[in-house]
Amino acid sequence: MQNPDIQALLEDLKKPDEAVRENATRELWRIWFTQKGIYGLEILERSQMLMEAEKFREAETLLNQLIADQPDFAEAWNRRAVLYFVQQNYRKSLADCEQVEKLNPIHFGAIHGKGLCHAAMGNYVAAIQAFRRALEIQPYAIANQRLILECNARLS
Repeated sequence: MQNPDIQALLEDLKKPDEAVRENATRELWRIWFTQKGIYGLEILERSQMLMEAEKFREAETLLNQLIADQPDFAEAWNRRAVLYFVQQNYRKSLADCEQVEKLNPIHFGAIHGKGLCHAAMGNYVAAIQAFRRALEIQPYAIANQRLILECNARLS
């Protein structure tokens, strides 16, 4: 998934101008969501609506089918990781986040999600490592900075 456009967006994430960073973030999410065209995007949107309606089983079924059909679609794995996280199934969520990272090593959302899963399971050292990795991609992400501090506080 590496190309010159993505490289430029990754550089924009490191710039001090907040508007530039926000635009790069939005564009990366757009690229990830539309990786499989309208087909994939529509299923992701449908699964999100089901999740918001707390129809978790139906959302999972939809995402499972999408992953089976398109196993290289990182955002399908990421959406399922979010679903599992919402359901407090942190081990399954973590496994999906790891799959996303294998498919898309710059997916700051999944890397952040790994940190959240580790923190939820009390694995604060691993959580800190994930949040630091996410900060390498998005150095201005205050949420990751704050979560590192919270995890460090829990270790003391």
